[in-house]
Amino acid sequence: MPATSAGLLLYRYAVSGLEVLLVHPGGPFWERKDLGAWSIPKGEATEGEDLLAAAQREFREETGFSAEGPASPLGHVRQSGGKVVHAWAVSGDIDPRQLRSNTFEIEWPRGSSQIRRFPEVDKAEWFKLAEARRRIVSAQVAFLDALAAELKVSI
Repeated sequence: MPATSAGLLLYRYAVSGLEVLLVHPGGPFWERKDLGAWSIPKGEATEGEDLLAAAQREFREETGFSAEGPASPLGHVRQSGGKVVHAWAVSGDIDPRQLRSNTFEIEWPRGSSQIRRFPEVDKAEWFKLAEARRRIVSAQVAFLDALAAELKVSI
């Protein structure tokens, strides 16, 4: 059974138009990756957990912010590794400079016996939809398209 994750796509209307919040994964594997590396804030749901509740929990854990307004389902995608990600759109506005992510530990460098702690998310940014399409993990582009369709905006 593939892992199931849930996440929120936070959006806002800025002077320049519709923007979405994406996060960049932390840790040494991602530090030099940009295009195609960003994601919606998301994480694994536990068995039997309400997926929207999991998405809201993961958003808090990865960003330090709450996003509990009305949520519109954006469907689900299967990422290249097999993980199934469910997403909801929520309107809101946060300051990415105030990001406070949870952390994880891994041996780094590999084989060094040194355990280091890294943030799960190392940065967050607001992007217009066209730029978000360039930055986001390819499977999650479908969430941007679903949001644009729901809000009746073009990309």
